[in-house]
Amino acid sequence: MSTLFTKIIRGEIPAEKLLEDEHYLAFLDIRPIRPGHTLVIPKLEHDYIFTLDDATLAGLLPFAKRLVPALEKVTGCLRVGVMVAGLEVPHTHVHLVPMTAISDLNFANARESSAEERAALGKQIRAALGG
Repeated sequence: MSTLFTKIIRGEIPAEKLLEDEHYLAFLDIRPIRPGHTLVIPKLEHDYIFTLDDATLAGLLPFAKRLVPALEKVTGCLRVGVMVAGLEVPHTHVHLVPMTAISDLNFANARESSAEERAALGKQIRAALGG
């Protein structure tokens, strides 16, 4: 059975995609804990980050790193935090969270965002990425 993220990869479920290549996809979280909260996933459907094959794992953070300057520019954050929880969706994913304080990395802060909000932010981030 396909995960929610695999359905996003296939285009069966809409998402505000920011960056994509043949192996990875980054898109805005629909329940961000901070504006710009982004999920980065391998296109390979795999449940647990630490059982990924070495090549996929080795490429995940360098792909995610490409987003950081754009997230910093658009959100004005001090840093982009990285979290891997892995329980919400059974598909490996990394959370990139623009932050100004350690307390920003708290899922209790998650709030539903509208498609319009995500589209506007996504447009700004893609522009900052140069695409």
